[in-house]
Amino acid sequence: MILKVDGMHCPKCVERISKALAAANIECKVDLASKTVEVADADADKAIEELYDIGFDAVK
Repeated sequence: MILKVDGMHCPKCVERISKALAAANIECKVDLASKTVEVADADADKAIEELYDIGFDAVK
């Protein structure tokens, strides 16, 4: 599932997102150019919560 992530502006954001989701055992692909994160459908809601916890708003 592709999540649109508001507030992702730089490589440091990509790093923070990648680390947070990895810590939650969520595999992801982060794309700065499109400001999206791709996760498994089953992980989408948990990923949205994890992103919110580190200051990003994400929507399906």
